[in-house]
Amino acid sequence: MKKVLLIGAGKSTSSLMAYLKEKAPSDDLHITIVDKNLSLAEKIVGEDEHFTLKNLNIFDDIIRGTLVKESDLVISMLPARFHMQVALDAIKYSKHMVTASYISDELKALDDEIKAKGLVFMNEIGLDPGIDHMSAMRIIDRIKNEGAKIILFESFTGGLVAPESDDNLWHYKFTWNPRNVVVAGQGGVAKFLHAGQYKYIPYQRLFRRTEFLDIDQYGRFEAYPNRDSLKYQKVYGLDEVKTLYRGTIRRIGFSRAWNVFVQLGMTDDTYTMEDSENMTKREFVNAFLPFSPSDSVELKLRQYMKIDQDDELWLKLEELDLFNDKDKIGLPNATPAQMLQKILEDKWTLKPQDKDMIVMYHKFGYEKNGIRKQIDSQLVVKGDDQIYTAMAKTVGLPVGIAALKILKGDIKNPGVQLPITPEVYEPILNELEERGILFHDKEVPFQCYNPNKVAG
Repeated sequence: MKKVLLIGAGKSTSSLMAYLKEKAPSDDLHITIVDKNLSLAEKIVGEDEHFTLKNLNIFDDIIRGTLVKESDLVISMLPARFHMQVALDAIKYSKHMVTASYISDELKALDDEIKAKGLVFMNEIGLDPGIDHMSAMRIIDRIKNEGAKIILFESFTGGLVAPESDDNLWHYKFTWNPRNVVVAGQGGVAKFLHAGQYKYIPYQRLFRRTEFLDIDQYGRFEAYPNRDSLKYQKVYGLDEVKTLYRGTIRRIGFSRAWNVFVQLGMTDDTYTMEDSENMTKREFVNAFLPFSPSDSVELKLRQYMKIDQDDELWLKLEELDLFNDKDKIGLPNATPAQMLQKILEDKWTLKPQDKDMIVMYHKFGYEKNGIRKQIDSQLVVKGDDQIYTAMAKTVGLPVGIAALKILKGDIKNPGVQLPITPEVYEPILNELEERGILFHDKEVPFQCYNPNKVAG
């Protein structure tokens, strides 16, 4: 019997737990799930002899270490900042480890030790990062194997609300950690490569520099650039690429409206606001506007941001009930970002009957025998309900599949790694396709620049 330790049982783990439950009898597995809140695990796993649920503080070093020692493989679905504590236990007791999070510098520094022990530490094996890596590398490797040169790669991903559940002017609801949405793009400059030119976008301009893209059967979307696209040039082996851009997908108009919050300073998470607990939404908005003895908050905001009263952007702000002077936000010692998050959660939380949707879109431009071609690859996944969401499927299923492939020895290359080799991505993508998570590829006319002309 192989023993799996799953640390963390939040909303993104529903499909992962269901997958492990499905595979446990045939693969002779016993899975221990630990978290301080096991309500979701209890609902999915129930009374199953292949599972042990433990309600405990996973930050107890002794208990956590004992659990890791008794396992063959550890899956950490904790927030990224806590993975290192689990990783050190896994190294100490020579256990494989899987996470859906980005590889940290601290973990990367342990690569030699992990390789020496013959351990597989698979990271970035969720959605984004994860499915984006695997699906991109499958086509990149295929193009290269045909003797072509890749000159363009663009990749976009968005966690959105499904069209049938889209009932607000923003065309958006939280399908993932709301905090990550509110502080997206902060702490650095967006970097990418366009037509041979390096481009940089500071945070205050991020949401006014968007790309537009069309998804078959779902219409037009916009995307703003992710923080650093350039780091994937080496990872993906795109030494000759002239355009390299990764972005986050939203519905048209979202970014322009979100930019209001950025320009006002409402997304700042670096300081706390005085008496925030007693502040109403209207007072919160007014805190970022100039003083006037006569002008209303609405008028000051429209003048400050140059918004016409009949502009749909203004209707979006009104829809959030931002000018309510009765209800207190109720957060003590809160940062502006935390206050904004609370306001948005009141409006953008998925209703019980709502469904979410994942959209991913890759563009590959390549040249072979002097002819330039382009492949567009699109993925759309919808959630089933509030438990088995599209986000939970696309994050949890790759994690579960990778974990079992490692236990079976199908994935055996040791070290701290990404899912970018055929040994890893082929079997995982194949199984995802069997479960309805598949890309639709098509060849389209090349839509880029003339490489012989200097780009601006």
